[in-house]
Amino acid sequence: MDSQVLKSEPTWLQNYMDSPEKQKQLYRRTLLIVVMSQIFGGAGLAAGVTVGALLAEEMLGTNSLAGMPAALFTLGSALAAWLVGRFSQRYGRRFGLAAGFITGGIGAIGVVTAAAFDQVFLLLVSLFIYGAGTATNLQARYAGTDLAAPKQRATAISVAMVSTTFGAVAGPNLVSVMGEFATFIGIPALAGPFILAAVAFILAGLILLIFLRPDPLIVAKALADAKISDDSKQSVQVEATAIHKRGMMVGATVMVLTQIVMVAIMTMTPVHMKHHGHGLSEVGMVIGIHIAAMYLPSLVTGFLVDKVGRTVMAIASGITLLSAGLLAAFAPTDSMLGLTTALALLGLGWNFGLISGTALIIDSTSPSTRAKTQGTVDVLVALAGASGGAMSGMVVAHSSYATLSLAGGVLALLLVPVVVWSRRKVNNKE
Repeated sequence: MDSQVLKSEPTWLQNYMDSPEKQKQLYRRTLLIVVMSQIFGGAGLAAGVTVGALLAEEMLGTNSLAGMPAALFTLGSALAAWLVGRFSQRYGRRFGLAAGFITGGIGAIGVVTAAAFDQVFLLLVSLFIYGAGTATNLQARYAGTDLAAPKQRATAISVAMVSTTFGAVAGPNLVSVMGEFATFIGIPALAGPFILAAVAFILAGLILLIFLRPDPLIVAKALADAKISDDSKQSVQVEATAIHKRGMMVGATVMVLTQIVMVAIMTMTPVHMKHHGHGLSEVGMVIGIHIAAMYLPSLVTGFLVDKVGRTVMAIASGITLLSAGLLAAFAPTDSMLGLTTALALLGLGWNFGLISGTALIIDSTSPSTRAKTQGTVDVLVALAGASGGAMSGMVVAHSSYATLSLAGGVLALLLVPVVVWSRRKVNNKE
């Protein structure tokens, strides 16, 4: 299958295989294109995070199901992650990522339509489809690493993620403006941010479709195949299997736990704030700062993951998320400073976990199977987010936001023994 892709354009591919300088140029160009797409992708994902729970509460008439939007678009992102990973493995990053973003844009259009005509079933289906955009936004971080050297991988991830900040922070802070625009054209105010999401996701997909060529994954696979001779491939793979499996398991665990905690607390924060008298603009500001903390520190985090190590930063993730949960639980309900700090720490802990976990996954995969393996891991991450989003509403409805936050913080601490255990196994084998 992959050979068919390579045979279709052998001349251009051989030119890149023969020139390390052209490979470096393509690496830099790929990062630039990913940055451009991520700016728009960040604006698209921010809509669902900021007002998804509020829109569901308004249309469903209950807050016990307010976590449903997060559950639906993370379930949708699980399916999309699996499909985008396999599509990218077969046809390259360009087609896989473009298809995912454009599908997410179509889902956002469906949400706007559902709100305009008060169609709950269409809302639920559209939120599921909208999840393709959020999955693709995360999958795009891998594209910049295909041609990166091992000591550049976390930094390459961080470049892709920090560029998401510009759109992701702008999105929540445009909630009021987009709400006014939505009201002006005769649809509910809470549907306004999804208009922005539709445009942003579709533009992100078009940027990748038009400009992400040559495809970095196709070049990386060709380079990997040329580097290892056919005779030595099997012995090298057998020798590395145990290490790769352990690395993938630890990386996946780090990302799954951080995703559950982050989504659960983040999903219910807008509802918690609304119930305690905070306005939509205040909600937008808190979520905007949270998303900034998710992405903006990425350049520093990427450097630390490459220099200090994957495991140290994974442990830092667990400790930071615990701090976020404790502060969210005990901060006064009328304190904007307390909630803002808690959500900023929540985003920062997620950032530490995602970049260190992603780097572990990339270290443990080869280009021949990388995209579909990454897609499979992102399925687990998305399902973790779905469970966190779905359970968060039920926990708050039957207990409290403080209980949810405390439980999330304690769950995050599981990262520490997992990472320590993995390091102990490595040391024993050495």
